Amino acid sequence: MIASVRESGQYPTTAEAERVTRTVLSALGGHVTGDERVALARALPREAARVIASRIPAPRPQSAQEFVDTVATRTEGATPATARWDVSSVLGVLPNLIGDDLTDRVLSQLPPGYALLFGRAELAARAS
Repeated sequence: MIASVRESGQYPTTAEAERVTRTVLSALGGHVTGDERVALARALPREAARVIASRIPAPRPQSAQEFVDTVATRTEGATPATARWDVSSVLGVLPNLIGDDLTDRVLSQLPPGYALLFGRAELAARAS
């Protein structure tokens, strides 16, 4: 997974790709609940699964922009543009790892706008 994120985001080091992945998955972990959260954790590598499973559910759903802004606040020196890059670099590799069915189930729990962060057109993600 880290190698895919590193390639997708064109990060210069594995350590940077790991940091970005941890930050984004930590933010995502609070927004995916129930069976989808369990299935997501099972589909990911062990360390990524721990990050997802360790998060307390968020008190309210965040819009995709709020999600990106949250990642920006958790990343030293980040701007909204770099945070969006980081989020898309991590979430964009998930469909290949977890499959289309689980990706659709995860997206169904999230407000509109997240599909683009997963590298999908919004309409395609909602059509099933």
